Amino acid sequence: MISFIVPAHNEERLLGRTLIAIHDAAAGIGQPYEVIVVDDASGDLTSAIGAQHGAKIERVAYRHISRTRNAGARIASGDPLIFVDADTVISSRVLRGTLEALQRGAVAGGALIAVDGWIPLYGRVLLKITGVVMRAGGLIAGCYLFCTRAAFDAAGGFDESVYAAEELVLSRRLARIGRIAILEAPVVTSGRKLRQHSGWELVRLLGALVRRGSGVLRTRDDLALWYGKRRNDGDRDV
Repeated sequence: MISFIVPAHNEERLLGRTLIAIHDAAAGIGQPYEVIVVDDASGDLTSAIGAQHGAKIERVAYRHISRTRNAGARIASGDPLIFVDADTVISSRVLRGTLEALQRGAVAGGALIAVDGWIPLYGRVLLKITGVVMRAGGLIAGCYLFCTRAAFDAAGGFDESVYAAEELVLSRRLARIGRIAILEAPVVTSGRKLRQHSGWELVRLLGALVRRGSGVLRTRDDLALWYGKRRNDGDRDV
């Protein structure tokens, strides 16, 4: 059985699209699968929409992405584990590539990233740089991460001492266990963070990282990009 784990906080707007894509991708594979939506302290219809689309709902109140991802893994019945962000659309090509990579001996991996809708110039530049760095370093983007159950357990799951970049920490641990595969087929994720936050806000975050190092990741204080109030994005990410 394949276990899809979808962490979500106030994702009523985009979650349905994500779940439909998961079901469509899995339909042609011919393997049993489950979809788990881990609703982390949502105040909207996230859980209801998840249930409407056939997902198993796990409610938590952490506001902590690492803990939320791990909560989904704990109740998952399948192997492999595939973590899909609630604003990300996968395809049958991505899913087939995932299973083929695992069959060829990879213990974990991810996919290239495409972003929907308009994004500012700084965002386009950042995505290109990030893509090159992550591919060269075998780092997995958090919006789509897959791994075997054995590798996930051996790596200790997501590091609950950090509030962001948890996928990068896990990537490093998984790379010590076995081969990481980065698929050519992309997933499509929402560009809302790049539309909602300015380049100056990103510079301030980088400045905090320079001053405080990884300590900045151990509290939500400077992580408004992930934990701040979500700003209005119109309809550009639909």
